[in-house]
Amino acid sequence: MSATTFEAAELLARHAHTVRHVRRGWMITVGGLLAVLVYLTYAWTAFDISGLIANAEPERAVLLGTDAVAHKVHITKGLRRQGDFEVAIEGERTATYGQQPDRPYPAWVRADPEGRHVDIDLGGGYRATIDGDVTTLTVPDYGTIRVWIEGGEVLADLPEGPVPDWIRHARHPTSDLLIKFDARPTIGRRVQVTRSKIEVHRYFLGWENFFFPFRSPLHGMSPAALAALVTVEPRLDPALPNWQLILKTFWDNPEWQHGVIAVALFETILMAVLGTFTAALVGLPLAFLAARTFNKIGPIRFFLRRLFDFLRGIDMLIWSLIFIRAFGLGPLTGALAIAFTDTGTLGKLFSEALENIDRKQEEGVQSTGANFFQRTRFGVIPQILPVFVSQGLYYLESNTRSATVIGALGAGGIGLVLVETMRTSRDWENTLYIIILTVMVVMTMDALSSWLRRRLIQGASGAP
Repeated sequence: MSATTFEAAELLARHAHTVRHVRRGWMITVGGLLAVLVYLTYAWTAFDISGLIANAEPERAVLLGTDAVAHKVHITKGLRRQGDFEVAIEGERTATYGQQPDRPYPAWVRADPEGRHVDIDLGGGYRATIDGDVTTLTVPDYGTIRVWIEGGEVLADLPEGPVPDWIRHARHPTSDLLIKFDARPTIGRRVQVTRSKIEVHRYFLGWENFFFPFRSPLHGMSPAALAALVTVEPRLDPALPNWQLILKTFWDNPEWQHGVIAVALFETILMAVLGTFTAALVGLPLAFLAARTFNKIGPIRFFLRRLFDFLRGIDMLIWSLIFIRAFGLGPLTGALAIAFTDTGTLGKLFSEALENIDRKQEEGVQSTGANFFQRTRFGVIPQILPVFVSQGLYYLESNTRSATVIGALGAGGIGLVLVETMRTSRDWENTLYIIILTVMVVMTMDALSSWLRRRLIQGASGAP
């Protein structure tokens, strides 16, 4: 075979190999994409994504979001008893206008004492009036809606033209009578009429009664008035100085429960700190016994490795449920759940770090005549200290979040308070308040752990 023929054969062989290689890569790529497509199709069917989308209620999500950042004033007139009329924040009896001389009706509500005739300015040209059992709603660019009760039905007279989607007129499921009229022309204005009562809602941006309760003499005071009350004015409560009264009223606010939430946050942090430090202190000595470089007894290493797998193999939530049944509700159960789970995780991480240390540093310390504890202190600990501190502080930060979830199951802390506010489906502003505080605590723990890592690992100067 000539050289030219040999080179041609070699080129053909290389070309065939390249084609096979490209074809194999193309088939792997296409096969991978098909596998991903099949998986996504299966997941779409298995999790019934179509049903979730069909049953989604974006309007309800908007309402919940609005309730989280705004509050509403209810104007309610009962139709079964004369004089059953009320103007209250969020419909609460403890936050009702007109029951005290210093809490008259808002300026945008004009009504006689028994609420027979009520004129409500909803702002932006929207206006509602109540005259007996007849309700009138004026909507800019639409017209006037008149609703009244007749023959056990809720009847409505609407302007000519198509009915807008913000008007709903519900019928009784069996008798086919019209029993409810609901108009919500904007997210902040709403009128509801049933056979038993008339309700008008107006939303205002902000959290109501956040600092002081509605019935408190401090309610509605400006910062300047509060400062003057501390420094100049006489005591409002003879038993307390004014500055103590201000702090106590804020701390004991029954609607926002600032004191309860502060204690719950402290319990959450306590659970995370106690559980993480217990796991670190227990996991470190066990890691020495599980490391091949420090323990030559195979059965002990095998047992400890499987113990670590067992502890971290059971989720923290499962451990918390077990300890709740064993010890009852309380922060101790959350701390034990964190400690058990993280002992397995940190013990595994520390044992792997011990197996990867540089033995020359330990041998150098040993050459000076140091004993085992001195070799460990000066030849081993300095090498694993960055891992020990870094992982311990990271898990401390992570467990602050986990303690919130554990608390929701009954271990206490801020998680339990959060669940209680969500159960009512009303106090979404309290829910948002707790979430914001929880995020702030997590951010603070993150910043604190980063600072401690720099101080302990890189030195006080922060230099690398």
